[in-house]
Amino acid sequence: MAQVRPMRADARRNYERLLEVAAEAFAEHGENASLDDIAKRAGVGSGTLYRHFPTRQALLEAAYVERIEALGDRADALAERLPPGEALAEWLYELCVASIQVRGMKSLLGKAVTDGTSVPLTTCGAVVKGAVTRLVSAAQTEGTLRTDLSPVDLLRLAHGVATASELADGEGREIRRYLALLTEGLRP
Repeated sequence: MAQVRPMRADARRNYERLLEVAAEAFAEHGENASLDDIAKRAGVGSGTLYRHFPTRQALLEAAYVERIEALGDRADALAERLPPGEALAEWLYELCVASIQVRGMKSLLGKAVTDGTSVPLTTCGAVVKGAVTRLVSAAQTEGTLRTDLSPVDLLRLAHGVATASELADGEGREIRRYLALLTEGLRP
């Protein structure tokens, strides 16, 4: 078995700086932020960026994986303290807010909102899909969610709610209202 060598201190600093700058650049310019600009702002060459992150998707995911993992953990925390239907509704709200705040969320979720057969899930997509699957199952068992609704259906609908809310006012102030309209139609 091959051993993985720990990063040298300067390589670790470059890696962390790239993540910090990438998160800022993606927040400003979305998922298509210039990778060359990110490298330049981080004070490293493009080769250093590509050594750490061979693709745009790899950089985007690394920049936001902690945020997405926290969203997954939040689903479990809500499920512990709220009835299943309420936990699902609150988590969907938080997912929609994150979809507006984390520019590039659609790309991060990738195959989580498709059938997932042609391309494997990203780490972020797997976290979100796992969280919504647990919440949907609990709400369906409770009887507060239609049984013919799949977790992927709900992720797609939540994406639509976030997009509609962002279009309405640019900031997502309509998310709760739109989610209420949606969830009323999802009751059995």
